[in-house]
Amino acid sequence: QVQLVESGGGLVQAGESLRLSCAASGSIFRLNAMGWYRQGPGKQRELVARITTGGDTNYADSVKDRFTISRDNAQNTVYLQMNSLKPDDTAVYYCHAEAGFLAYWGQGTQVTVSS
Repeated sequence: QVQLVESGGGLVQAGESLRLSCAASGSIFRLNAMGWYRQGPGKQRELVARITTGGDTNYADSVKDRFTISRDNAQNTVYLQMNSLKPDDTAVYYCHAEAGFLAYWGQGTQVTVSS
């Protein structure tokens, strides 16, 4: 089992920044890729960014050049630096981890961007 705990959400104005963190514990030796998903009001959950153990990344088109995902393998933590936030970025952000054939989710953290 892998436990994921997110932190760093909040209420900001458009154009401001936030940094999300996700700390993994438990069977962390199994961890492969980690990432962030989000689910906005009335929307489906979507991939925001993903990073492999080796540091390869991919991003949703809507966040490229604004968001940066990074990972500290020693601390088993993944980060999402979000700059130039827009109201459309308002969502619950979920940490996601892949471990073998299994996937784990955090409880989610709310990000609200006011115009």
